[in-house]
Amino acid sequence: MLKRLSLNTNYVTVGISQPFDCNYISGQKEQLLVIKEAQLDANLFEQLLGMGFRRNGDSIYKPRCPNCQSCQSIRVPVAKFTLSKRQKRTLKANQDLHWVMSAQAHPQQYALYEKYIAERHCDGPMFPPSQQQFDDFLNCSWLAPHYIQVFDGDTLVAVAVTDVMPHSLSAIYSYFHPDYEKRSLGAFLILLQCQQAKIWQKDFLYLGYQIDENTKMKYKRLYRPYQILTAVGWEENIE
Repeated sequence: MLKRLSLNTNYVTVGISQPFDCNYISGQKEQLLVIKEAQLDANLFEQLLGMGFRRNGDSIYKPRCPNCQSCQSIRVPVAKFTLSKRQKRTLKANQDLHWVMSAQAHPQQYALYEKYIAERHCDGPMFPPSQQQFDDFLNCSWLAPHYIQVFDGDTLVAVAVTDVMPHSLSAIYSYFHPDYEKRSLGAFLILLQCQQAKIWQKDFLYLGYQIDENTKMKYKRLYRPYQILTAVGWEENIE
């Protein structure tokens, strides 16, 4: 079944997938709304982000599960973002590292991704990693992603793949060298994206979906204040 969705002066067609086993909550079935037949660009994608959609490669999707509403879109209003004591410690612990942001991909990014998936997610749907999987997942034909690359000397130790829109950034995926696990590089990469969003005077950093029922997906509420997309719109929560 296809439906048309109006976005300002644009119309997009939305389809729905068949149910399949959920990758995040055991025993649940997942179903996705998928954008079809749209002339996608940064402006249109930003509107869709505001409606709870996400990007995977060229595809734009949003969970629409028949018996579950656990996936909650979450974003950080970066002008209001305040570092916690823990986040300050994370920045201090990694001040010996240096980082750059680039729109250019490099072969060493995939080598690090391969090591990360093989050692930390060998029981997940992204294993075994491959160059084709990496390209299909992160690259996009209508919006070139940016890469925050963190180095220890000359060694690449962490990467955050980030989409840049007129008024926001969207965190697509982050990964890091398993030997640096104690440095909290996943948190460090989100903090760097918040910092870059402030520098560029963006309104929001989109973090994807908060899933409280999955212990690996609960960390996004640590970046405060945050906003959750509800049935009546985005609602801010400071906790």
